[in-house]
Amino acid sequence: MAEINEVLLKKKDKVEYYENCPGCKIDKLKESSHGLPYKHLFFLFIVVLAAALPISSLFPFLYFMIRDFHIAEREEDIGYYAGYVGSAFMFGRALTSVLWGMIADRYGRKPVILFGSVTLVIFNTLFGLSTNFWMAVSTRFLLGSLSGILGPMRAYASEICRKEYQALGLSIISTSWGIGLVIGPALGGYLAQPAEKYPNIFSEESLFGRFPYLLPCLLISIFALGVAVLSCWLPETLHIHTKNKVLEDSYDALEATAYGPSEKGNMQNSEERHQASLQSLLKNWPLMSSIIVYCVFQLHDMAYSEIFSLWAVSPRKFGGLSYSTADVGEVLAISGFGLLLFQLFLYPLVERFFGPIMTSRIGAALSIPLLSSYPFIATLSGLSLALLIGCASLLKNVLAVSITTGLFLLQNRAVSQGERGAANGISLSAMSLFKALGPAGGGSLFSWAQKRQNVAFLPGDHMVFFVLNAIEAIGLLMTFKPFLAEPAMDN
Repeated sequence: MAEINEVLLKKKDKVEYYENCPGCKIDKLKESSHGLPYKHLFFLFIVVLAAALPISSLFPFLYFMIRDFHIAEREEDIGYYAGYVGSAFMFGRALTSVLWGMIADRYGRKPVILFGSVTLVIFNTLFGLSTNFWMAVSTRFLLGSLSGILGPMRAYASEICRKEYQALGLSIISTSWGIGLVIGPALGGYLAQPAEKYPNIFSEESLFGRFPYLLPCLLISIFALGVAVLSCWLPETLHIHTKNKVLEDSYDALEATAYGPSEKGNMQNSEERHQASLQSLLKNWPLMSSIIVYCVFQLHDMAYSEIFSLWAVSPRKFGGLSYSTADVGEVLAISGFGLLLFQLFLYPLVERFFGPIMTSRIGAALSIPLLSSYPFIATLSGLSLALLIGCASLLKNVLAVSITTGLFLLQNRAVSQGERGAANGISLSAMSLFKALGPAGGGSLFSWAQKRQNVAFLPGDHMVFFVLNAIEAIGLLMTFKPFLAEPAMDN
């Protein structure tokens, strides 16, 4: 037995590559190539960008889309229906993200990415062609539930890069995702209702005149179609060592040969290990506490995103800014690009100085007075309004990303490297569920608040931002002990 163990250890030091295994081909390529995988990082960037663009592209024009559906009996009810359209995507993703992760682990990353890109093309285009409320809700729900790209791409980023470049691969995902959340609203704001904005180019009788919200969706879908075509050349990274059987790693096969259990028993042991690992993650309080706090802040951020766009385009008589879709897109684009600069250049310095927990606390504490100022900003006009709302939006996004990035770091530090994929899957599912509640709750809250403009206590939008601050305050309190447990060590 000692000799067998010695042989196994030697074999583990020397990796065995399987001829027809796509994962082994990638590992062999990584072993022979020591430079940056520029082509693979480019694939990574554009696939994640395509997945991110549709998420928030609808917010600048959602108010007008619901208005054109004529489903709201009163103007104050528009926010109520807009919330359901906004939450449909995240609700669908919450239901299926774990399933898509399991499919990607069993059949490969590439099929899930390719299928997700194709469904994105179909259902995002259909959303732009929506003629009624229920068509809009159903297409957004199907878009979220069938486009399970993000989870597999996180795993793909780690598998396609050598160990020293894995952090770069994950940062490419974050950066691409952030750019998508910037460009998406800008496209939605500038290109929605083109017959009204650009009558010299688009007539009322044209396709884009009859479907005023199709153009931004169609452009995103065309880009996603190009990504789907390029995905055909995307290399698979999953290890497939036997026909229709996916082994956890090549060492399982070596151990099975040495000790004599059957392949079936080996697969059962692998499944038992996965189940035990999942149970250990659920009992990992530093991980679970950071995920719960993370979800509370994500609920706040998604509700804020929905409410901000509705508030900005709503009439002055209801406490809004009477902005156009282009105005909203401009504000979101400017604040988004500022956010990217902060995330790339300033946040690492801030986090290194204060640490992730203190950074999150500071961000949450500063967000409360900032949001309280929004109803008063709405009383301004002209240049002062444009400057203040732009600065406030930028600062709010910077604080939000400081909070969530700090908590994301805590999640990764609470588990070992081998458990981070499963931990991210749990986090993504929980986050999607809370993000689904955000737009629905935010839209309903906004609609209700618009009906109480003349009450003595927190009239109109004061109530909206008060509730947002209450959620932020709850999240802030949860960042303290005994609820939030800091990881004992950096894994």
